[in-house]
Amino acid sequence: MMRRIGIEYPQRGQMRLSDIGEPPPLLPTQILIRTCYTGVTNGTERHALLGEHGFTVYPSRHGYQHVGQVEAVGTSVREFQPGDWVFYGQYVGHRGWNVVDVCCTDVQSYSSHLCLRLPEGIDYRLCALFGVAGVAMRAVRRFRVQPAQRAWVAGVGVIGQFAAQAARALGAHVTVTDLQPRRLEVAEACGAHRVINVHEQGMEPLREGAPYDCIIDCSGVPSLLQQIHEMQLLAYKGVIGLVAVRSQTEFPWAMLHGTEASIEVSCHFSLDDLRVLLYFVQQGIIRIEPVVSHVVPIEQAAAVYETLRDHPAELLGVIFDWTQS
Repeated sequence: MMRRIGIEYPQRGQMRLSDIGEPPPLLPTQILIRTCYTGVTNGTERHALLGEHGFTVYPSRHGYQHVGQVEAVGTSVREFQPGDWVFYGQYVGHRGWNVVDVCCTDVQSYSSHLCLRLPEGIDYRLCALFGVAGVAMRAVRRFRVQPAQRAWVAGVGVIGQFAAQAARALGAHVTVTDLQPRRLEVAEACGAHRVINVHEQGMEPLREGAPYDCIIDCSGVPSLLQQIHEMQLLAYKGVIGLVAVRSQTEFPWAMLHGTEASIEVSCHFSLDDLRVLLYFVQQGIIRIEPVVSHVVPIEQAAAVYETLRDHPAELLGVIFDWTQS
């Protein structure tokens, strides 16, 4: 059944299900996708819900993780056909249907249509987290993680979980840190080589594994860059990858000068990142199911957003099921 609803933030701290109407007639290069599952982008959606980091316009819609079936295709479309299962990754918010122009097929650009056909035999529901996993995959590839490197992922929320898995998939020795025991348990179950609860163990175990060739910040802790410098955690010509959303960033210049290192950022994901992600998922190297904490009908979304607003640490991977009536 095609749902005519979408998730909207009418004002700061609130969400509602709104009517999005019927799909328009398709242009020749467009396809119509009926949504079956969507995934919550915890960090981005919480920032938007609370009006943080420049998210100040309401009403607004946020999110970029849809899984569904192609219902119809335009007259010029050859790549997709009705009945195909697809992941769709553009930033359009949670919606019961999507009309997508599939003429832009640049596999390296996040400006492409970002529709990935999903093979038979895969758990389509779990693919609703391909967006956050795709963000992590693009970041790890952009930060040039390589075999035998030492990688440290700071903060293993949803994107941090997949950044750790992606770094391990590319051959790195992976250390993860967090304050939440449950998140660390999930990261360890998914293959992280070292897990450190900095609340209980402090920073010394982290120093013992240094220097790190790649430090991937998925926490957004303002003091992190200063700590990296003071503890000399960054390797010569290493990379600090800033993944967590932030407004401004300050860093000690000497941290990069002596090491000839770099600070880099990454944005969204491409079709090629999704292709690589799908390969690792099919091989069982990247695992999604352990990262999922909640699967709920879309009608219960309000309770999820209350938790996201007030108790975000209780959520990890969240999937909305649109197939239940």
